[in-house]
Amino acid sequence: MIEFPKPTVEQFFRTYVISDFSVSHDEKRLIFSSNLNGKMNLWAIDLDENNFPYLFAHHDEQTSFIKFDPENRYVLAGYDKDGDENHQIYAIPMEGGLPQPLITGEADEKYYFSHLSEDGKRIYYVTSKENPSYLNTHVRNLEDNSDTLLNMGEVSPTELAAVSANEKAFVYLRSFANTYVTGVVKVGAETYNLTPNQDVVHVVFDPVFTDDFTIYFITDYESEYSYVAKFDLATKAFTKIVTIENESVQSLKWDKQYNAFYLVTENGVTDGLYRYSLEKEEVEALLTPVDLIDKLSITKSGNLYVLGRSATIPSNIYHSQDGKEWKQLTDNRVLGLSTEDMVEPDVVSYSSFDGMEIEALLFRAKPENDNGYTILWPHGGPQAAERKNFRSMFQCFLNRGYTIFAPNFRGSTGYGSSFVKLVEQDWGEGPRLDNVAGIEWLFENNITSKDKLFLVGGSYGGYMALLLHGRHPEYFKAVIDIFGPSDLFTFVDSVPPHWKPIMDRWIGDPERDKERFIKDSPITYLDSMTKPMLVIQGAKDPRVVKAESDQIVAKLKEKGRDVEYFVMEDEGHGFSKKENEIKVYTLMLEFMEKHQR
Repeated sequence: MIEFPKPTVEQFFRTYVISDFSVSHDEKRLIFSSNLNGKMNLWAIDLDENNFPYLFAHHDEQTSFIKFDPENRYVLAGYDKDGDENHQIYAIPMEGGLPQPLITGEADEKYYFSHLSEDGKRIYYVTSKENPSYLNTHVRNLEDNSDTLLNMGEVSPTELAAVSANEKAFVYLRSFANTYVTGVVKVGAETYNLTPNQDVVHVVFDPVFTDDFTIYFITDYESEYSYVAKFDLATKAFTKIVTIENESVQSLKWDKQYNAFYLVTENGVTDGLYRYSLEKEEVEALLTPVDLIDKLSITKSGNLYVLGRSATIPSNIYHSQDGKEWKQLTDNRVLGLSTEDMVEPDVVSYSSFDGMEIEALLFRAKPENDNGYTILWPHGGPQAAERKNFRSMFQCFLNRGYTIFAPNFRGSTGYGSSFVKLVEQDWGEGPRLDNVAGIEWLFENNITSKDKLFLVGGSYGGYMALLLHGRHPEYFKAVIDIFGPSDLFTFVDSVPPHWKPIMDRWIGDPERDKERFIKDSPITYLDSMTKPMLVIQGAKDPRVVKAESDQIVAKLKEKGRDVEYFVMEDEGHGFSKKENEIKVYTLMLEFMEKHQR
């Protein structure tokens, strides 16, 4: 009989990204952003026909949003350039074609879409033009092309998050840190706080007007877990509405047809989906087709559309009429493999250096593939988490025999507000020791050993990989850093302007906290970085600029260390082009295979 070889690296990376979607008001067309042809473009499905995807708009760039005109005259989308995250607003004909600039400016300016009026004639947006640190809000009238300044950001980056139907009330969010975002509503010359005390550290997000005087939103005000609250413009009253025990509400969608809200919650490594009836004041748990929900959309008819994924299922879009039975609309899968060929993680926990319980995902290579080596993967963020998320990289490396251990160290989301804040002004101590405790747990449970452990991380995970290498080189066989900050002094000085106001609370002040910055910067520990390294960087990265990788690579090479350096000239903070993604992960596999010996 015919025998086939093991799946190639390319097979795993021929799954595709679906990063966003939007459904037309008549529910005849669904548009989604994907790299089906190798680069990010907009694709469409005609929902009343055969669901076969076709190219809708060709621009070869990632999108930040997709919005249908209510009258089906045009589609709006946001595009950046080679991952530089300077998104600007474009218009596309209703039947598709080439996007044309609509609200744009200089290459280094940002134009973020906020809201489209109900008649499709006015676009509200936020821009860095003339206020790169704090951002300004404008409205553009599409009939006469007039542009009006509505709000000037002050003190902190400020975004327009919701507009009432009569366009007289505006909700703004002011960001002081990832864990400190306050909300206000402006009506004429008056401004009102959505929460009782703005000086209490909390977050406000996802505001929704159910009428011109009532705002529902998500907050963790005086709570460990975020919940749904209400602000009444008539009475100025704040009311807690819906809480889900030990789960944080992450997304809030209004179903006007049935007078209900849909809530997506975060619970450790998985998501939940709930319906809350305003009339009955009852919460109903719904079934989800996947473990993680990236986006939920509710149409005028009350239909649900979800973009989501699981550890063994790539991103796909699903439809439901009741939140119980789901129809899969896209068929994104791993080329030539089934979900049974892939690995579902075990959820494990261990005690850290101070007794704190840390949850982690352990992906065990199948016995027939196991090569005896393990990868420690500290996640990015850092205020994020490693969850039951499909990663082509993970499933490919598992197929090649590598076990993967991904701890949700302090600072990770999904475990309460206090836990998330533990990384603030402590990037390099508590989280590092949580990772070290995880390594010791691996050794104690005979999962791996010091001569069989690779260290791989991206973004904050790349920073942690560098720091662990510098402070604990004895644990690792070799190290891979993917666009990780190498020096906290240069990092806080090089982030985008609208990030700079939050740097103090997030990382610290380089003058006040000089000693800690030195202690927590990987570049301090060059002398002990003795293991082979592979460093990967996007030249257009606006978050962790190329100089962060350049400087540590140069200094290590001066010391004669074994360092390979790969720069992608047309990428930013991630991989938007399929060929680059395949090239990078092939290089990583080759690097680890070389250093098994």
